[in-house]
Amino acid sequence: MTDLVIGDDGLPRCPWGAGTADYVVYHDEEWGRPVRGDDALYERMTLEAFQSGLSWLTILRKRQAFRRAFDDFRISAVAGYGEADVARLLADTGIVRNRAKIEAAIANARAALELPEGLSELLWSFAPPNRPRPASFAEVPALTDASTAMAKALKRRGFRFVGPTTAYALMQATGMVDDHVAGCHVVPPGAAVMG
Repeated sequence: MTDLVIGDDGLPRCPWGAGTADYVVYHDEEWGRPVRGDDALYERMTLEAFQSGLSWLTILRKRQAFRRAFDDFRISAVAGYGEADVARLLADTGIVRNRAKIEAAIANARAALELPEGLSELLWSFAPPNRPRPASFAEVPALTDASTAMAKALKRRGFRFVGPTTAYALMQATGMVDDHVAGCHVVPPGAAVMG
């Protein structure tokens, strides 16, 4: 449990979750909690792709601007984007302006619309069985067999910027796996809360 950091509020957290106020809120209220729904998962997938090569804090702080720029990540809206929208997004200083990532977000929305089972059903089909929380941050993998299989399945269906590492980050962020370090105060998904 040496990886835990005790916050100003006296609560033990994963080491990355106590660095800034933004991280504390994200760690405590969102990361690792199950997310379902096609648009909600499309948002997380898109943000993880934009994060590639950057700090997650950068993306977190630009999240509201991303939501405005991408029609709240409604798949049906983004799938209809054309070249004028690409130009608009490239000019938007509130987001990360990377043509390849912007075009991937649009292509991914179109690919998501083609999924008979929906994006949420497809992504959650790769969630592994529950396992104990890692004892230390060193035990948290960068990718797994499940994230590699997810990435391959997504690529076969026309998705971009979804390699195994990005897929695993998506699995962590959306509660498909629970990588909070043992002893972290965040209650595991599905655990009974004592009052």
